[in-house]
Amino acid sequence: MNDRYLSVTQVAEVLGTTVRFPRRLIEERRIRYVKVGRHVRIPESAVRDYIETHTVEPVRRRRTRYRRAT
Repeated sequence: MNDRYLSVTQVAEVLGTTVRFPRRLIEERRIRYVKVGRHVRIPESAVRDYIETHTVEPVRRRRTRYRRAT
């Protein structure tokens, strides 16, 4: 319960997007959120989880001894 709750505008700033993107995540239920009256708040842990699950790690290519001629 020590989680900090962010507004849609704050989440947009954290993600570096417009306000429309977090609103779409909420509408499509792709991120956890809490309704407090008419206000929508997103737990900071939900934003962290979203970022972790959508992070794409780079692929390391093996260096070959013989390169293809161009």
